Amino acid sequence: MSKKKNKKPHHHGNLRAALIQAGTELLDEGGQAALTLRKCAARAGVSHAAPAHYFSGLGGLLTAIAARGFEIFTATMIAEAEAGGGNPRARLIAICNGYLRFARDHEAMFNLMFSSQELEFGDPELRQNSAAAYQVLRQGCAPFASPSGTETGTEIMVWSLVHGFAGISRKAQSKPSGHPARDIRFEDILPALELKMP
Repeated sequence: MSKKKNKKPHHHGNLRAALIQAGTELLDEGGQAALTLRKCAARAGVSHAAPAHYFSGLGGLLTAIAARGFEIFTATMIAEAEAGGGNPRARLIAICNGYLRFARDHEAMFNLMFSSQELEFGDPELRQNSAAAYQVLRQGCAPFASPSGTETGTEIMVWSLVHGFAGISRKAQSKPSGHPARDIRFEDILPALELKMP
């Protein structure tokens, strides 16, 4: 009598999540170049045709993975902000440190979210989750007056600084000691910001 293999059933709703998780693992292991629909299906333990029921090709899967990445990104910044105290500058620095920690700990995901040209940028989930992440940074900048006098001047300046610093600091960590950015903290480069007048 043949024994049936005990396969964990995939129900509607969690197969999509399982494929996203499998894709995320492949992304973490080998970057975007290592991620294909066939490999993702194999990792999730389903037929190679299964992803087509949930995603419009590889771009659709990458978009769903990036949307999930923005959720984690947002949660990371919020967690750092909550631990950063009530001082507006300390809170903003904490948010930016969360930004940097995510970029460091999830390098391939970060690259996918901000550099990939294969994402479906009109996807509602991706748009919603990326907007939520930006809103955390915007709220952190809200107490401060804009150096340029424009409504979004502070948040654009801080975003430019932290995003650029994320790239520089990641490269610095892979270089020998002595790299100028290796031991610099974000708070060391964030300029003094004036609080808005009440």
